[in-house]
Amino acid sequence: MEKRIIPTGLSAILIGGLLLTACSSQTGVSSSTVSSKGETGTAVETGNSAGAEDADPFGKYEPSVKMTFARTVDNDLNDNILPKTPGETIDKNRWLDLYSKDLGIDISYAWTVRGGLNDDAYTQKLNVTIASGDLPDVLIVNRTQLKQLAESDMIVDMTDYFDQYASKHTKEVYNSEGPGILQSATFDGRLMAVPYADASVESTQYLWLRKDWLDKLKLEPPKTMQDLRKIAAAFTTLDPDGNGKNDTYAMAITKNLYNGAMGVEGFFAGYHSYPNMWVKKDDGTLAWGSVLPETKDALRALAEMYKAGEIDPEFGIKDGAKMAELVAAGKLGIDFGEQWNPMYPLISNYQNDPTADWVGYPIVSADDTLPKVPQKFRTQWYYAIRKDYANPEAVVKLINLHLEKNWGENNEFDHYYMPAENEGKGVWKFSPVTPAPTNKNLEAFNEIQKARKLGDMSILKGEPAIIQKNLEAFYAGDTTQWGWEKIYGPDGVFNALNGYIENGQVMREEFVGAPTPTMVDKQSSLRTMELEMFVRIIMGDVPVDEFDKFVDNWNALGGAQMTKEVNEWYQSVKK
Repeated sequence: MEKRIIPTGLSAILIGGLLLTACSSQTGVSSSTVSSKGETGTAVETGNSAGAEDADPFGKYEPSVKMTFARTVDNDLNDNILPKTPGETIDKNRWLDLYSKDLGIDISYAWTVRGGLNDDAYTQKLNVTIASGDLPDVLIVNRTQLKQLAESDMIVDMTDYFDQYASKHTKEVYNSEGPGILQSATFDGRLMAVPYADASVESTQYLWLRKDWLDKLKLEPPKTMQDLRKIAAAFTTLDPDGNGKNDTYAMAITKNLYNGAMGVEGFFAGYHSYPNMWVKKDDGTLAWGSVLPETKDALRALAEMYKAGEIDPEFGIKDGAKMAELVAAGKLGIDFGEQWNPMYPLISNYQNDPTADWVGYPIVSADDTLPKVPQKFRTQWYYAIRKDYANPEAVVKLINLHLEKNWGENNEFDHYYMPAENEGKGVWKFSPVTPAPTNKNLEAFNEIQKARKLGDMSILKGEPAIIQKNLEAFYAGDTTQWGWEKIYGPDGVFNALNGYIENGQVMREEFVGAPTPTMVDKQSSLRTMELEMFVRIIMGDVPVDEFDKFVDNWNALGGAQMTKEVNEWYQSVKK
């Protein structure tokens, strides 16, 4: 997603081509404005947008103010949520009504497009909008785009607005991972956008195994990488599906390698290798994990497994969708991925074969040292406010109310997040801003476990109560809820996460700043080179020792300079 640094100004954003935009809307309401250089200007004030002395995190604008967004409509929203929520649409729904009624903020969309923020359809529509020069009040951008906008002086400095208007709950959420979330949107000490506070904990890797295959082959769950390698050989050669054919592989891997499902990062961690993230070395400096020596050991192991037929010989040309077809067909028994894997792609295997029993285990180590479990920095999207928009603090108020209605002391979770009347579908997606507490899923699991131990499920409220209803539906025969049981059931995968935490195994990514100049210029090509070389090594097209040449080339083509810049940033934030 990183783009090359280009001259500042609108032309820079046009070439970047990925900014979320829509038509602007002048509200006729103005407040104290702060430029991206931190210079305070004077403007006419109306409504509740006065200075710090009367800033109200939930204050209502009278008269109301208008705010424009553009947005995506993903498959879940289009195919699952809207059909189950009759009477509500993208343009008229409970969230937009709430923001208008409680805050006096009237939200509209200049356009919507099917898909997600990363999809081509969205990007193409976005380019047309930018070319028109008619920008929305709020832009949703990634880290590289935010840097470009800040350098172009096109967005509001949100430092003072966030400090004055963010509620106590909002500030707790945004500081829940230390300074990293806000730091990622900070340039020269100024907060240039409000991040979408994503949860690093959700990048945690687990080892998903077909326990029914283990049982059939009389194998125990693995405690070491050596155990797992033996399981992989058995899954490949001992006909675990019982069809009398040599047609099963062990481990699911896609050509992209680094994925929340069917990836390799959990496997690499077993060799104390942490590719695709910035890690701290023993000397206290930061390094790109992909080029450290331990990565060679993990690649060697994967190459051995590929040669032994334990990995699909065509993985190098298969994306997630294609590999998921093999999972659904019951041809794979090992999957490294995140907690949601039972929702996709593993449930498709269960739907085709109700005996398929995928269970999540902790990742394992190749030696006597427990592996660190990588948690990548996940905050990648930001709400940036158009420079001339009159009420930039309104975005902070939207975030406050979204968090309060879903997770505040007097929350209405069962109406604004997962209402029972539409079978618990996520109506939170109707909102144009969707922040969430970063540890909410683990906390929900622990609340449910507590209720189980007490034998009293009536103590559950909010999200844990909704999840428990899904579990009860599964136990009553609703097989569509299978994934919930694999995640939140008594033996659910969050038990492994609690173990990681108790054992001190969690390792957070160290670099959380804005992209450095070389990162913007070179990282995309370096990542492409990395993936291509790693796939070739695994498939045996080149010997494992080519890894050493790759590291040399990576450094020569920008990696060394990028590492220098990352460490300069690291030293600056440590002071």
